[in-house]
Amino acid sequence: MRALVCKKWGSPKDLLVSELPEPEIGPTSVLIDVFAASVNYADLVMIEGRYQTRPSFPFAPGLEAAGVIVKCGVDVKKFKPGDRVMALLDHGGFAELAVAYEDICYAIPTGMDNETAAAFLIAYASSHVALCWQANLDPGENLLVLGSAGGVGLTAVEIGKIMGARVLAAASTSEKLALAKSRGADETINYSEVDLKNVVMDLTEQKGVDVCFDPIGGKYFSSALSSVGWGGRYLHIGFVGGIPEIPANRLLVKHRSAMGSALRFYRNNRPDLLEKSVTSLLDWWGKGLLKIEISQTYKLEEAINALNHLQKRSVTGKVVIRIKQ
Repeated sequence: MRALVCKKWGSPKDLLVSELPEPEIGPTSVLIDVFAASVNYADLVMIEGRYQTRPSFPFAPGLEAAGVIVKCGVDVKKFKPGDRVMALLDHGGFAELAVAYEDICYAIPTGMDNETAAAFLIAYASSHVALCWQANLDPGENLLVLGSAGGVGLTAVEIGKIMGARVLAAASTSEKLALAKSRGADETINYSEVDLKNVVMDLTEQKGVDVCFDPIGGKYFSSALSSVGWGGRYLHIGFVGGIPEIPANRLLVKHRSAMGSALRFYRNNRPDLLEKSVTSLLDWWGKGLLKIEISQTYKLEEAINALNHLQKRSVTGKVVIRIKQ
């Protein structure tokens, strides 16, 4: 089968489109004929060898995909060959065939196209489990979202609004902020032009926000943490801008909490909560409350360009690779 192949740890330029053997399935997994796959920052971390898991060489990256089941393991009960599914993967999405466990495959709703299905799970589920189960976001609370036009940040804006929060969207350009505004943001902040903390405090009557959703880290972390008010919760979702260090005194003095939220935790340890999250998200999508932003699509032969685009942090929404045209 054709795939984007990683043969050594490195960068996107070290990958190549080549042939891999058809993957084998286990008793509780399915083989998917992949139509589309989505690009995530974690793919870059994986090919560098810095991800939580390190697949054996050669392998295809790609942590989520959508397609049609062509084969089921002997113990699979939920699906059958011919079913359209979207799935979370250990790796292997950037290939013509991919293996996924039955319990993290989900039927694609009627009316959802392959590109949307491929881009849906990681972005929306990561935001939902973080805001709902980890931060316990309540209606009426102030939610600050950094990177609010990115693949995960934009979904946090949508979900925060649906959950009844007042959403303060922060991003680095007016174009990105306009996108966040179109998804329901109540206030927008260009943190490349103004002091993030000062603007947040002005917008919250000097109280600070109740929850900060931060997939960026890096140079904006300090101002973001200072923007969290008494008893507030800082959610560390990612570190595309660099890995921050959290001084413990800044948590103590305002009774703040700082917590990470990883989709893998819910996948591996609380599948019941992940199932509830996906059910809610698909219900909201069916009601027209969610609209995934796919900024660019690429062919499999162009997959390296897709990863380069993501690495430059110029992406709004999600980037999708079409495996089948």
